Amino acid sequence: MTVPTGWRKSSVSNPNDSCVEVGRVGDGAAVRDTKDRSLGYFTANRKQWQAFVAAVKSDRFSA
Repeated sequence: MTVPTGWRKSSVSNPNDSCVEVGRVGDGAAVRDTKDRSLGYFTANRKQWQAFVAAVKSDRFSA
């Protein structure tokens, strides 16, 4: 299993707020909780990650 690299947090997040980080893994992405990195992370392949990002950009998850 490839270890995620290049973890990044959104540039608009407040340093004291809850946030997630995204890292690169293989041909996809890994996501973890900034508050408790010891919980681990989950991964998505390139196709899954692209579908998720497209859904976020189209505001599909808004309340």
